[in-house]
Amino acid sequence: MCLAIPGKITSMTDDTAEIDFGGVMKHANITMVNANVGDWVVVHAGFAIEIMDEEEAMRTIDLWNEVLAHDETDIR
Repeated sequence: MCLAIPGKITSMTDDTAEIDFGGVMKHANITMVNANVGDWVVVHAGFAIEIMDEEEAMRTIDLWNEVLAHDETDIR
């Protein structure tokens, strides 16, 4: 099973974006979405597959933090 967590685009070069996942920086292909720096995206298998508004991204991250609360991990 694969799980996706929202991340915020911090920079873009051609078809690749640098995305901040709560302090963990990753690169992803953005050819499947019309994204901009500052957008929140869902990444799966190295591709941004959906743009989310910030409110939805924060709700999703809060839900993940509840799931992970047993080990006090915070993904934000």
